[in-house]
Amino acid sequence: MNLSVRYEKIENGHHVYLSGEIDAYTAPKLKEALVPLAETKDQDIVIDLSDVNYIDSTGLGIFIGIFKTMHQHDGVLKLVGLSERIHRLFSITGLDEVMTIEKKERV
Repeated sequence: MNLSVRYEKIENGHHVYLSGEIDAYTAPKLKEALVPLAETKDQDIVIDLSDVNYIDSTGLGIFIGIFKTMHQHDGVLKLVGLSERIHRLFSITGLDEVMTIEKKERV
């Protein structure tokens, strides 16, 4: 599977839309897209994971790194649109205790 990354400028940062799988193969592409945004002072990043169906430990590592980088640059990271399965991964690892995460609304 592949990973699609698209982002839009918002008032105080960027809204990033991800689609596909985040694993050892696609993580470098994600890191390349997010690091420059995360290194900008006082910027917020909202990452929409609505169309992400798989994240492995490599992907989690990317999100941890981006979270730390943004914290150092006084930015805020928010993950939205997580499926129940993806949210469980963040919950099991305790990342939902330190990151702002919103699950996908049930329809």
